[in-house]
Amino acid sequence: MIPYPSKVEHKEGKFNLNSETRIDFSPELIQVVNYLKDLICSSTGFSLPSNLEVYMKNTISLVLQDSSEILNSEGYQLSINTDNIIIEAKTHQGMFYGIQTLRQLFPIEIESREVIEKFIWTVPCMSIVDNPRFKWRGLMFDVGRHFHNVDTLKRTIDLLALMKMNIFHWHLTEDQGWRIEIKKYPKLIEIGSKREDTKIGGWVSKTFREKPHEGYYTQEQIKEIVEYADERFITIIPEIEIPGHSSAAIASYPDLSCEGKQISVPSKFGIFDDILCPGKETTFEFLESVLEEVIGLFPADIIHIGGDEVPKKKWRQCKDCQRRMKDEGLKTVHELQHYTTNRIGEFLASKGKRLMGWNEILTESTDRNFIAQWWLRGKKNIIKHINEGGEVVASNFFHVYLDYNYFVTPLKKTYNYEPYTNGIKPKHHKQILGVEAPIWTEWVPNRNRLDWQLFPRLAAVSEIGWTSMSNKNYANFRKRLISFSRRLNYLGVNHADFEKIDPNTLQRLWNLRRAFKWPKI
Repeated sequence: MIPYPSKVEHKEGKFNLNSETRIDFSPELIQVVNYLKDLICSSTGFSLPSNLEVYMKNTISLVLQDSSEILNSEGYQLSINTDNIIIEAKTHQGMFYGIQTLRQLFPIEIESREVIEKFIWTVPCMSIVDNPRFKWRGLMFDVGRHFHNVDTLKRTIDLLALMKMNIFHWHLTEDQGWRIEIKKYPKLIEIGSKREDTKIGGWVSKTFREKPHEGYYTQEQIKEIVEYADERFITIIPEIEIPGHSSAAIASYPDLSCEGKQISVPSKFGIFDDILCPGKETTFEFLESVLEEVIGLFPADIIHIGGDEVPKKKWRQCKDCQRRMKDEGLKTVHELQHYTTNRIGEFLASKGKRLMGWNEILTESTDRNFIAQWWLRGKKNIIKHINEGGEVVASNFFHVYLDYNYFVTPLKKTYNYEPYTNGIKPKHHKQILGVEAPIWTEWVPNRNRLDWQLFPRLAAVSEIGWTSMSNKNYANFRKRLISFSRRLNYLGVNHADFEKIDPNTLQRLWNLRRAFKWPKI
């Protein structure tokens, strides 16, 4: 089982699932029941008709109730006996997670989308009481550098659900591509979603793919993906980068920049000087109109606005920016970024949304309702933000950035990450919402490569987010990974070779150069 539950008690015997097995549930649980039926019936061919009597023999019972042992809305109890299986939870979400645990206890063949004849379907008897450690357990997926299609997104969401992760942070805009349809600004997809070429091979490479790259999601596709995630109790947090990493937007609408010059969507990766101009009122009109459409597509109460890696050279030379600074009493261009952040935050608040951004958005006077995503440096501002009531999502660059290879970030290094370190006092632990692992896609052009980068490290991230510190044990995790890897294989996941995911110190030093080179997978 990954992530490992809070309490597990093993018992003698097995429950045998067969064509006579019934399912008992309350009518309001129909969504999760249909999910369970689809999972089981596709592979077994059993119909699992509804049972009218609770806790009968050869029955799977799903029961909503407020048990004292289930500590929160995501918790559940699972009891597997020789006669029946009982899942209890306070909420539909907790019930769904109980089903995911039951799923992992079935033979891996349960994942088959075709009926397997004459197979013996058994589950070991045990009792499980389970609650997550953190309420934020996420993956950030960058589709700006490389576009990934709807099927890949849905498949990734399915894998998150398997591991009880509940946040899909969707990084939708970048220098190298604007990926979300905005009806008021059609050039964002006509121009901004396309680039002429793509650098390949790593940061020090001089090689290009020598073909165009493009892609975007229609608003109908976005609604489809949001609904798909919601059915799996995964919240999608959209990210629209402001004010940096905006070359694709500026290529589409040059007046968004300080100079107003036409540029191309970049084929290289990195940090670019062309950023949005906060000196122009038309820039805020653009951003508010874009965010208005984004808000209409995503039910989540949080909108991520990026805010990282903002080179301010052109702001210093821009008459509009300098005039804005004078009018607002701003002394530095850094204060101008925080003016921009606060103004967007006020707009989002007026729409009932919270602003989230990378930790560069923080200053001494930041609105403490903003959520900071802590990825690198900025400890002083993070501590102040927490001390004054602010909330943080932990995304440490050195541990959970999954775009680096295993010589840079071995599995064990990821697994041992602790979000409460770095001087966070116990009384403020509740303000660490949880953990999120980013996957940036400069060198992740396809699903095969995506799988290799994510797995098995994303399984480790799921355990950081769910499993209590007292139950975490790396040696035990590695043993459970053996079984989990067979399930990944069955699901067609191209995970990294388990013999190579924990190189020793000498191997890591010897291969340090490979941190900057991404071979073909």
